[in-house]
Amino acid sequence: MQIAIIGAGATGLAAAHELLKAGHTLTVFEATERPGGLAGGFKAPGWDWSLEKFYHHWFASDADLLRLAEEIGVRQRVIYNRPQTVVYYQERFYPLDGALSTVLGGRTWADRLPLSGSLARGLLALRYPGFNVIDVLRYGLAGAYLVLTSDWRRLEQFTAHEWLSRWMGRRVYGLLFRPLLQGKFAEYAEQVNMAWMWARIKARTPMLGTYIGGFQAFFDDLAAHLQRRGATIVYGARVESIVSEHITGHLRLTVHPAAPDRQPAGLANPQSFDRVLVTTSPRLMTKLAPQLPADYLGALNHLKSLGAVVLIVALNRQLSRAGYYWHNLPKSAGFPFLALCEHTNFVSAQHFGGQHLVYCGDYLPVDHPYFAMNEADLRAAFLPALRRINPDFDESWVQHTWVFKEPYAQPVPFVNHSRAIPPVRTPWPGLFFASMSQVYPWDRGTNYAVKLGREAAAQMVAGL
Repeated sequence: MQIAIIGAGATGLAAAHELLKAGHTLTVFEATERPGGLAGGFKAPGWDWSLEKFYHHWFASDADLLRLAEEIGVRQRVIYNRPQTVVYYQERFYPLDGALSTVLGGRTWADRLPLSGSLARGLLALRYPGFNVIDVLRYGLAGAYLVLTSDWRRLEQFTAHEWLSRWMGRRVYGLLFRPLLQGKFAEYAEQVNMAWMWARIKARTPMLGTYIGGFQAFFDDLAAHLQRRGATIVYGARVESIVSEHITGHLRLTVHPAAPDRQPAGLANPQSFDRVLVTTSPRLMTKLAPQLPADYLGALNHLKSLGAVVLIVALNRQLSRAGYYWHNLPKSAGFPFLALCEHTNFVSAQHFGGQHLVYCGDYLPVDHPYFAMNEADLRAAFLPALRRINPDFDESWVQHTWVFKEPYAQPVPFVNHSRAIPPVRTPWPGLFFASMSQVYPWDRGTNYAVKLGREAAAQMVAGL
């Protein structure tokens, strides 16, 4: 079959990999100049590695991603580390996740013990001054239940707000989970269902992974592998519409370019295919195929999501004195963004010309003022908060900043969200749609994008 894929992110490229294995002819259309989608990166002068535009990492449990890396021969380039995540309490930061060896004063043998991660979290919770012994007990028991259960469909009947308040207690919820939900989902914080929180606790590991050279290097390697096996990938190719029509007695899907006079040769004219997979946002899908049945379009339009705004700061020295990687920041305490991630406390600064790289990131509605701000305005809004991480911080430390914005970055899962997700197979024969809104109950991430791409490819060839 002749198959087109719209989008060269993780979902589109993973689907292309599976379809090539099945012997089909593939053309991938990507609107930008590089593969990778939201996980793509950039490289500044003097850097050996690329840096992701939006902070990303992989987990040791990311089976679909690791399987893909193994199949294309780059598994040895996936590396893992165990940086520390900290939470804020009364103007100080406390680790609640990390290696057991760190908790026990550098005894590395402890990290090889069974359940070392759970032991470390339990000991760190006992040290956290915001909790009393009852809080730690409830936190541990409820957390253990979430790790052990697989019944996420029951959990999606409750909001995370009500479930966590009841079973972990109001203090644990108020100190740890309410700030996360408020920062992540803004006005939807108390409407997000508990299955979403279950998935974060169930699947994520303290061991975090990256790729030698950066995530962009991974997607460049994946795209090159697909091209060697016969796939055509057309960059700078924006698609305007997809039309279902009969051609020489067969039902075909025709992909129309957005601006024929400015398109690359691979999409200079409309092209017809047996199957088309679209991996864009739900809103863009409704624009590409507005003649889809009203109920399917309605399901796409009903899906809610938030955008992301990130200011990346290059410093001439380390920001966190303790070497912390991820700082969860409560907006109720006056922080202007959700999370601060010092990337070079995870990946060595030597890969970035000695610069220390810090993400200041937030998930926001697309009408939030941050989306209208330029780089200078965001610097003025964000940089003063760095003094709360390190009181000695001075803007003279800043060597460069970059700003990245994305309107479709975080799907919002409401109660019983599984009933609202449109199927990958659309009502049009041969047209399929796969986006991060459909990886539910799992949270968006490269691994689940790969998993969704594999599932979409399987549906596309089912019955042939």
